[in-house]
Amino acid sequence: MAIKQLTVFVENRQGTIATITDLISAHNINIRALSIAETEDFGILRLIVNDENTAEKILAEHGYLIKITDVVGVKISDEPGKLSEALKVLDENKINMEYLYAFMARTEKHAYVVIRVEDNGAAESALLNAGFKIVTEADICKL
Repeated sequence: MAIKQLTVFVENRQGTIATITDLISAHNINIRALSIAETEDFGILRLIVNDENTAEKILAEHGYLIKITDVVGVKISDEPGKLSEALKVLDENKINMEYLYAFMARTEKHAYVVIRVEDNGAAESALLNAGFKIVTEADICKL
């Protein structure tokens, strides 16, 4: 059930992210989640989009280095402590989390997060068994 994340390696210079988001939007691709980590010279842009294949193709054609990574999307009740509960499930099941970030879309009752772990299947199983809903590619298209 893992969802596809685009990891784009970008120069850390003014306008780079705007250029990427313009390219994506020009092809009617909607960004559902994003995260940017940067250093002095370069950045790592992580994206969840509604059409990762087209986004990957467009960005590669424009010279961007891209990697597709499977990540886990989790639907969490929008209440204090619910994110902590999900993270405890991973910890109790000895699943190391590499990073996480939130979706741009949210409802009145739920938030959505992206979690990168070594074993997506184990994380999904543990979270499902604890009562959490896993976000699928189909769910992303509906957001």
